[in-house]
This record gives sequence, C-alpha cells and structure tokens, in this order.
Amino acid sequence: MSQSEERPPHSTLTKKIVPNYQTLRQITNGLRAASNRIVLTLGSYDMLHIGHVRYLMRAKAQGDYLIVGVDSDSAIQRYKGPHRPLIPQDERTEMLSYLNCVDFITLVDDVDQRGKWQYGLLKMIRPTIFVAVEDSYPESQRKVIRKYSGELVVFPRQAERTSSTDIFQRLIQNLPLLMESADRRST
Repeated sequence: MSQSEERPPHSTLTKKIVPNYQTLRQITNGLRAASNRIVLTLGSYDMLHIGHVRYLMRAKAQGDYLIVGVDSDSAIQRYKGPHRPLIPQDERTEMLSYLNCVDFITLVDDVDQRGKWQYGLLKMIRPTIFVAVEDSYPESQRKVIRKYSGELVVFPRQAERTSSTDIFQRLIQNLPLLMESADRRST
C-alpha cells in the first residue's frame, strides 16, 4: 500500500485552509453580505487537546462561520522559544481542518521579534466577533481587538487540568518512566 493510500482522503477538508489573508477577506466579505456572523480566534494548537476542542466548539456557537488563525512555526518560536512548536504548522492546520466546528483556517505569521501579534488578520477580515481565552491578551491588546471587530468574547480556559504546556511538563517530568515503559514494550 502506498503512503498516499494509507492517509485518509483530506483534499476537501484541507480546502478549509486558506493560504492568504486577501482570499480570506474575499470569502468573509461574501459571507457577511449574506448576513452571516464571522467569528475569529487565534492560537498555536501545538498539541490539540480537549480544551482546544471545547473552546473551538464554543467559539463556533457565537456565530455562523469560525475562522481559526494558527500561529506559524516561526511565530511560535518567537514567543515560546526555539524548541516549539512540537507539531509542524502543516500538520496543525490539517488537524484542525478535521473539526466540524472549524470553517476556515489560515496561518498567522505577523508577530514582531518579541512575539507580539501585529493584528494583520484581524484588520484584514474585521470579524463580527473575536473570541479569546481570558488570559491571552492584556487590556492594551483587547482595545485594539475591539477596534477591529464588532465584539470581543472572552472565555475561561475550557480544560481544568490540560494545556499543551502542562502536557509537555508532565512528559518531561515522567520521561525516565515513559522511556522505561517504551523499552519494555519493544522487548
């Protein structure tokens, strides 16, 4: 069986991935003309977990179409360090394309050298609603978000015990035990 036969067919799902902001603006202008509410959210989605899925489902419920801006590999490295992301941007965007609640996905690379977002996507599509997690943006950034979107909706974290950073920390703390377990399975 060839490698392409082993993968699930995803050509229609990856059509959700819009490679540039201009095209996405054309799509959202058409949707808005038909009186649809456009919801935008951003994130790295480095290790997709239940909190992400709950959050995205809740974000989608705020409007008619959900656009997810996914931080590019280089953007994540600028604000999380050189060892992140663990999952490459192409795989993170494809993974999100399989979620029914996500309508469109685009990469976000407009962060400065310190990792601060420059709002390019927000300014380009001007969503009806921007959805954020409560501790994601300081008030100064929230003011800018409100300026370029109709409404800012802020949710608490959607998983009490799970975040990508927590998962990574648990893996590191338990690495010797995990390696021992893997060694036992391979023998």
